[in-house]
Amino acid sequence: MFPSDTTVDVRGENVAVLPVGSTEQHGPHLPLATDSVIAWTIASEISKAHGVRLLPPIQFSCSQEHADWPGTVSISASTLISVVTDIAESLRRNGVTNLVLVNGHGGNYVLSNIVQEGQNIALFPGRDDWAFAREKAGIETSAYSDMHAGELETSILLHAHPDLIRPGYETADHLAEDRRHMLTLGLTPYTESGVIGRPSLASARKGELLLAGLTESFRHYLDLFGLGTA
Repeated sequence: MFPSDTTVDVRGENVAVLPVGSTEQHGPHLPLATDSVIAWTIASEISKAHGVRLLPPIQFSCSQEHADWPGTVSISASTLISVVTDIAESLRRNGVTNLVLVNGHGGNYVLSNIVQEGQNIALFPGRDDWAFAREKAGIETSAYSDMHAGELETSILLHAHPDLIRPGYETADHLAEDRRHMLTLGLTPYTESGVIGRPSLASARKGELLLAGLTESFRHYLDLFGLGTA
């Protein structure tokens, strides 16, 4: 999961996409790197379609709610802020004045604050981008119910990285509609397996259409920077 550009290839580019994932449990059927793989996959599709610079992914972030499962590795919100803002400043010194954070982990709430306080930084996909892509792909589970290792995430991996999926997703469905204290208690009270969603409904075709929808939505982010559609 690394771009092959040389320093010559990236000369003159002024928009970069930074995938931000996580290293955390995704039940028994998806890898710990799921969020990082998804963020990288989305960013790669964006880069190819819109001609923006693709950066290597950040693979550790704020996954404290998953700490009870082996394999989860977290950093603090303040560390993530420092890493992202340092990257943005380094890019600016090289003439890359516009940065889009491609977030693959719902627990990275602090990325919104980085964008809010920064300059020429955007966060993708937004709620509307996901809603458009979910509708385009025919995702059946609601965005709230499809929280973790469910229909959406499993579909993207079935399409883009089927070799990373273990058997058993067809029978791994688990819903937890009342999660009101998750930030305080973590995810453990709401799921034994780590899954919250319906991965049994996933398909490679849905994953393909999800990525197509997100790639289509991204053109609006170029408009934010006054660049129009690439």
